Amino acid sequence: MTETFARRLAGVAGIAAAAALIVEVPLYFVYSGPPPDTNVLARLLLGIVALACLVVFVTAFRELVRRTHPAYEWAGSLASATGLVYATITLVSMGLEAGAVIATDHPIDPTITVNGTYILYGSISRLMLGLFLTAVGYVVARTDVLPRWISRSAYILAAINLAFVPSLFFGNTPAHFYAANGWGTTALMGAILSYWLLAVGISTYRSSTRLHGSLAA
Repeated sequence: MTETFARRLAGVAGIAAAAALIVEVPLYFVYSGPPPDTNVLARLLLGIVALACLVVFVTAFRELVRRTHPAYEWAGSLASATGLVYATITLVSMGLEAGAVIATDHPIDPTITVNGTYILYGSISRLMLGLFLTAVGYVVARTDVLPRWISRSAYILAAINLAFVPSLFFGNTPAHFYAANGWGTTALMGAILSYWLLAVGISTYRSSTRLHGSLAA
């Protein structure tokens, strides 16, 4: 994998993951009560696609760091590993939700009913995502492999995610901002991640175009 290809792959994957998340998050707020199965399964499908793209993004990011700055490959691997753990945890949560919805003969709100997902979506995901963002911020700050604003924004988002880790002590009401499965802990963090990924994906892809142009010259 060349540096140009790694940048393009990371860029496209980041944009695709962001697009799926941006469409997914509003679906959580369409219904005030238990949503129909089609709503739940549609948003879960979008989430699954987004996480698959995120896996590609973190893998390409690790390869980009390895190609350009071998001394920081360990940090790129840390970012990749924590990103993969985050994706895996969230995929497991989605599988539990989908299974409960499919197996039940009446509409349910899986954000409340499937209690096994409370801290998987919440505290555990926030911790893993915080570590991922910290590693990305560190790599970019040390290597300039991507624009410096990505480092600063990653550190800020990491701090915000880590601030939600103690939310498991504050109940299980999705309508509450700061709860184990509250909308701030889960939906808001997902929305913020999606727009950050979109900006990073665009910036990464554009960097591949500039690199290709400089090599051609």
